[in-house]
Amino acid sequence: MQKQRYCYLLRVQYLGFRYSGWQKQPKQKTIEGMLAKTLKFVLADRSFKILGAGRTDAKVSAVNMAFELFVDDMGLGNLNEFLSFFNENLPPDIRALSIKEVDKAFNIIQDAKQKEYIYLFSHGEKNHPFCAPFLANILQPLDIDVMIKAAKLFEGSHDFKTYTARLQEGTTTFRTIISCELKPNEVLKANFFPRESYALHVKGEGFMRYQIRMIMGALIQLGKGELSMADIQDSLRPETTMKLTYVAPGSGLLLHELHFTDQKI
Repeated sequence: MQKQRYCYLLRVQYLGFRYSGWQKQPKQKTIEGMLAKTLKFVLADRSFKILGAGRTDAKVSAVNMAFELFVDDMGLGNLNEFLSFFNENLPPDIRALSIKEVDKAFNIIQDAKQKEYIYLFSHGEKNHPFCAPFLANILQPLDIDVMIKAAKLFEGSHDFKTYTARLQEGTTTFRTIISCELKPNEVLKANFFPRESYALHVKGEGFMRYQIRMIMGALIQLGKGELSMADIQDSLRPETTMKLTYVAPGSGLLLHELHFTDQKI
């Protein structure tokens, strides 16, 4: 007899600073691993499976991430009560925002329509230690004006082969960035933050491994004078032979928004 399977979409947010990324790994503390550990207790050893809308790297945070929860045999009952009990047992740096039952035809990977990542950073002087989980700290002074101009070069469809690492055979490196804008940070504020900090906002359908962090890395190198505007333009040409190796620190990056094809989800 085939088991009845129930499917739920959960929205979560987390501070990634003490985790080795989203994906479950042996002997590593990960977001997926912590969610699974908590669900095993909350669901009293019932059969379940979770699938994330994507993966975030070590130290990367999320304001709005999602994962699908598959539960066999019987549903979760009162979803508000489940969400409350789930949050009671999650660690303080992970919070479940919402839960919604979804149709079995829903595909959390293929139905993800748009993601917005934000990279937060400051420059020019050493930050308060409490900033470490939230802001990348570039000690050298940066030319922010030229970085703002260059950020717009990444908009549109380009070959981003220069902006990824561990490229696997067959991976499509042509990607479309809907918008890429560097502006003063209005996303997170704290009284221990420096007087000025900045945010790179990047929107697109999907991104390759390290793509956002390598875009930010190239902009930082530009701001230091190590790259030119012409270098950035060249790096986006399909025929480029340019090699970029600087990956901006993970702690400055957060997944800010995640939208699905069905606007109600």
